[in-house]
Amino acid sequence: MAYGGGWLDRAGALRADPGWIAGRLADPGSVLLPLWRDRCLVGPDRVPVRRGVADAADLLAAADETVFLGLDDGAAVFAVDLSARAEQEARELAGADEAVDVRALVGGLGPAEAAVQAYARGLLHWHRGQRYCGGCGAATVARDGGHTRSCTGPGCGRLLFPRIEPAIIVLVEAPGTPGRCLLARHAGAAEGAYSTLAGFVEVGESLEDAVRREMAEEAGISVTELWYQGSQAWPFPAGLMVGFRATAAGEEVRVDGVELLEARWFTRDELRERVAAGRPLGRADSIDHHLLGSWLAAGD
Repeated sequence: MAYGGGWLDRAGALRADPGWIAGRLADPGSVLLPLWRDRCLVGPDRVPVRRGVADAADLLAAADETVFLGLDDGAAVFAVDLSARAEQEARELAGADEAVDVRALVGGLGPAEAAVQAYARGLLHWHRGQRYCGGCGAATVARDGGHTRSCTGPGCGRLLFPRIEPAIIVLVEAPGTPGRCLLARHAGAAEGAYSTLAGFVEVGESLEDAVRREMAEEAGISVTELWYQGSQAWPFPAGLMVGFRATAAGEEVRVDGVELLEARWFTRDELRERVAAGRPLGRADSIDHHLLGSWLAAGD
C-alpha cells in the first residue's frame, strides 16, 4: 500500500546524539528534502527535489526546522521545512518549479519515495503545531534529530513526541450469500460516491472495540466476526489506518444522518459495474482501495 515500505534506517540509537546529527549536517554526502506547508517541492518532471548538503547552505539557513529522517545506504536524509517563507521564495531556495501535495504525486513515485515524502510531511507538520508546551506555555525546542521536542520552561522539561492518530477502516460483509459489502456516502461526498466505513479510535478503546462502536454508531449494525487486513501510514496529518473485514449480524442498516448520509449493500457484480462506469474503488493510494480490491478478487 502507498506510503509504506520506506527504505530508510531511522537510526533511533544514533539520532539522540547532537554531535552525530551535527556531523551528518556537515557531511557533503547528506541529502536534504525541502517541503513547504505540507507540500513537496518538485522539479519540472514533478519529482521531489533532493539537494546535497554541500551546495545548500542557503537552504539550511532559511529553514524553520531541519529534521533527520534516516540513513539511505549510509547517507543521512533530512527534511527541511520552508513554511515560514512565501511560496516563491521557498521554490527559489529549493530550486523547484512547484509545491505539490504528495497525494497528487504518489502515482508517479516509487513506493519507497512516496513513503519517505509522506514521513517528512507528517513530521514537519507535527513540529509546526508543537512550538509551545501544553503544560506551562513555554517554548519548546527540537531534539533527537527532530523526533522529540523539549519544553524550555523552568521546572517543567516536558518531552513531547510525535502524535499518531489511529483509525479503523472496515469492509463489512452481509451474512449469507451472495456476497455483499456495505458502502456508505459520507457527509460532503458527491451523490453516488460510496466508500467503506471508518472512524477514529478513542481513549481506552481497543481496535476491535472501535470497529464495533463505529459500525453501531454510524450505520446501526452489529458485527459478529472481525479479521485484521493490514495497516497504512496516513500522515495527513498524523493518521494510522488499521484495516479490518467484518461480518454483520443482520442486513438492516440505519445511518446516523450526520457522518453518513446513506448506506447500502453492493454485490461484487455491482462493484464491477461501477468500476466499468468510471467510478473508482476509493482513492488509489488508500487502504480503502486495497480492502475493496481484495474483496472483489476473493469472489463469491
